[in-house]
Amino acid sequence: MEFFRIKKDIPFMRHARMFNIISLVTFLIAVGSLAIQGLNFGVDFTGGTVMEVAYKQPPQLDDVRASVAKLGFAEASVQNFGTARDVLIRLPVKEGLTSAKLSEQVLAELRKQQADVEIRRVEFVGPQVGKELFESGALALLFVCIGIVAYLAMRFEWKFGLAAIIANLHDVIIIVGVFSIFRWEFSLPVLAAVLAILGYSVNESVVVFDRVRECFRSRQYRNASVPEVLDAAITQTMSRTIITHGSTQMMVLAMLLFGGETLFHFALALTIGICFGIYSSVLVASPIVMYLGVSRNDLVKPETVAKPGEDGAVV
Repeated sequence: MEFFRIKKDIPFMRHARMFNIISLVTFLIAVGSLAIQGLNFGVDFTGGTVMEVAYKQPPQLDDVRASVAKLGFAEASVQNFGTARDVLIRLPVKEGLTSAKLSEQVLAELRKQQADVEIRRVEFVGPQVGKELFESGALALLFVCIGIVAYLAMRFEWKFGLAAIIANLHDVIIIVGVFSIFRWEFSLPVLAAVLAILGYSVNESVVVFDRVRECFRSRQYRNASVPEVLDAAITQTMSRTIITHGSTQMMVLAMLLFGGETLFHFALALTIGICFGIYSSVLVASPIVMYLGVSRNDLVKPETVAKPGEDGAVV
């Protein structure tokens, strides 16, 4: 489905080097931030205390966060759990305080606002568990990358697989780097968003690459140069890109603006990833394919002419 059709090909590849410099600078800033100050890991990774409390009347989560912040836990995670009357509180590790003592202090502070609050459970998440979660997430990211390269190499050509994985890792590093720069909490939902963006971004790359292959096979572009073919493929998929990513971005923005604290960082990671996913598919993956020297012969088998006297020969 197309809402509009662009008749003249947009010369993306003419400005590819400028955009690649921008991408490289952004990438280096993200890597530098990760190397210098790292990530602000949440309780899921660093360990801490998890409390489930229950109210007789649904509380205001902002009031609960304010109460917990008075105890020095400004970055504590507070969200509804199950029903509007049940609240789950995640607190980071604090030296000199056991989980039992910490839960007593939090409960006493919460009862200053509503005396009917009760503790349902208190659990301690150890740093070892957090380390295992981080390693499992890193392995998941590695296996996704290997799968993407293998799939694109089989469906298209190894140059497309290499270009796609570089572009996707570009997206991942920048998402994680933004979280590092602004010291936003990196939790399991954010990791899930990063993995989702990997699949989302590679889908856009596959659409563009598939159109590149069609253009190489078309008689219309038989004598066209590689940059011209890439420009034509990107321009022809532009309507689909705007419709698909526009509708997806509206849904994610709804979660970001109205989903509350629970979904905020998850939706934020998706928002950043979708924007950079479009950018990388067009202005990172496609130029890399061009730099790797892709040609019509990589995707289209050369036509063979039979010799005189052979079956099917044209005499």
